[in-house]
Amino acid sequence: MDKNELNEEEMRIWHLWKGSFQSIFGRVVKEMSEHTGLSEGDYAVLDRLVLFGNGSLRQQELADSMDWDKSRLSHHLTRMEKRGLVTRKPLDTDRGVQVIITSAGKSALDEAHPIAAKAIRKYFLDQLTDQDMESITKLAERTKTGNSASSETPPP
Repeated sequence: MDKNELNEEEMRIWHLWKGSFQSIFGRVVKEMSEHTGLSEGDYAVLDRLVLFGNGSLRQQELADSMDWDKSRLSHHLTRMEKRGLVTRKPLDTDRGVQVIITSAGKSALDEAHPIAAKAIRKYFLDQLTDQDMESITKLAERTKTGNSASSETPPP
């Protein structure tokens, strides 16, 4: 068989994997959004500000960490600013912009963390055996960068 083609079993596995991820991720996001009003993007922005920047990051660093283009992030941050979740301030040293989580944003994130954790546990982790966890970990480490020889740990 040509390496550029997939057989029926390979396609079936791919669709199962993709569908499973989308289903679990969708349920987690839905529960979090229903309980907190935060969208997936809101949560990602707030979480990265705290995780990678101790509450503050350059806008470009934030965009890079999310794999979003500048325009998409800028529009999203404008909506978040209107809701009081973040503020932006120009940097004195260059043309950059600093994105800062507000106390309301930090409170929303703190409220969302246990809800997201509970949903992740309910829809994903509680469904796994120890062997499943080990296999998923090995697979994720191997495939993170698209290189089967890679052994990096995937980001949250």
